[in-house]
Amino acid sequence: MTQQEPRSTVSDAVRKHKEFLFPAVAMYYKEPIALVKGEGEHVWDDQGNKYLDAFGGVLTVSVGHANPEINKAWIDQVNSIAHTSTLYANQPQSDLAEKLAEISPGDLKKSFFTSSGTEADDTAIMAAKLSTGRGEIVVLRHSYSGRSATALSSVGHSSWRQLPSQVAGIVHARAPYCYRCPWNMTPENCGAACAEDVKDVIETTTTGEIAAFMAEPIMGVGGFIVPPKGYFERVDEITRKHGGLFISDEVQTGWGRTGDKWFGIEHHNVKPDIMTSAKGMGNGVPIGWTIATPEVADKFPGLTFATFGGNPVSMAVGLAVVNFIEKNDLRANARVVGDYFREKLEGLKEKYPIIGDVRGMGLMQGVELVKDRDTKEPAADAVLKVFEETKRQGVLIGKGGLYGNVIRTGLMLNSTKDTVDELIKALDAGFALC
Repeated sequence: MTQQEPRSTVSDAVRKHKEFLFPAVAMYYKEPIALVKGEGEHVWDDQGNKYLDAFGGVLTVSVGHANPEINKAWIDQVNSIAHTSTLYANQPQSDLAEKLAEISPGDLKKSFFTSSGTEADDTAIMAAKLSTGRGEIVVLRHSYSGRSATALSSVGHSSWRQLPSQVAGIVHARAPYCYRCPWNMTPENCGAACAEDVKDVIETTTTGEIAAFMAEPIMGVGGFIVPPKGYFERVDEITRKHGGLFISDEVQTGWGRTGDKWFGIEHHNVKPDIMTSAKGMGNGVPIGWTIATPEVADKFPGLTFATFGGNPVSMAVGLAVVNFIEKNDLRANARVVGDYFREKLEGLKEKYPIIGDVRGMGLMQGVELVKDRDTKEPAADAVLKVFEETKRQGVLIGKGGLYGNVIRTGLMLNSTKDTVDELIKALDAGFALC
């Protein structure tokens, strides 16, 4: 892709965004862009510039912008009936729930649909409390769960916590962030130590009997932190010993993103009692999902509903996305293309000392930048330089991590090795400036 030519036209959308939206609704880049069109792996801004979308709206556009098959399901359903509420059954919701029970791991069977990952995690926490009769939840530092009162109280880094904890009984154990292991251990030993910290947190900061442990199989906003093998298995043992359920937060890791499997937790020998997701499930359509075992779901008493949960349009699109991924074997593609991508990123790491760590699974790959590999001092300023240069090269990427020094990527599940080459070329140009 050719480099973007500078344009002098001021974006009317960006101007109004700055004037009429909360300043907290932040935008990327020194000169923010307004997107007006998407097709496949590419998007266009209102100045006519074309970009490779290597972040997918934060790992949400999973099978391509304006995917014809997904759009057809969307349009057909809008032309039929667009809203019912969950007070009435609708076929798309029933069909999607049936399909999800088929592909979900373990004994997960009964679904509750909402409109976002925040709502999905809130539902999971509520279900765990109701099922166990207990009120305390263990989560991880560096985690991210959304922006409701419950979700914000679960968030594990200060940059996303605009308020102190609003919900009591949520405690934070150490994350298995092996690159920054607080004990300077190897990944294998660090993972075991972090798992034991969950035990220590339960025994010292709770009543000793918890409702659940909740974690992302790969910590997304936290910087694509990947727990080592054996970590989740040991945490699962600890959780169950203390009466808790295991909640897998698959908002970013679901739908084949991690390669070969439908869900990230399937790479570990753990069967969750509750699982949540959103984002890539709808390919851009607002959707949230919580699934639980019958034992858990059946203990959710009384009347409840989500106004837009189970919306026929979102449900039809969700089923179309799942079927598209399955039909085109995109779980395997995520592994194959992801392995190729990882190889190329490791090559960049050898070339540029600014790269301290490369990590991820499948098409969920991150790069942590540091000023010095020995001290591991975060290099957030370098990320900003890479951002501006990759934009100039016609590529959009993401960032995250507690220190803002991790480049995050979220290529479409149907991306190719050619797509990777285009992204690597832009990243190479960016790192060359650091």
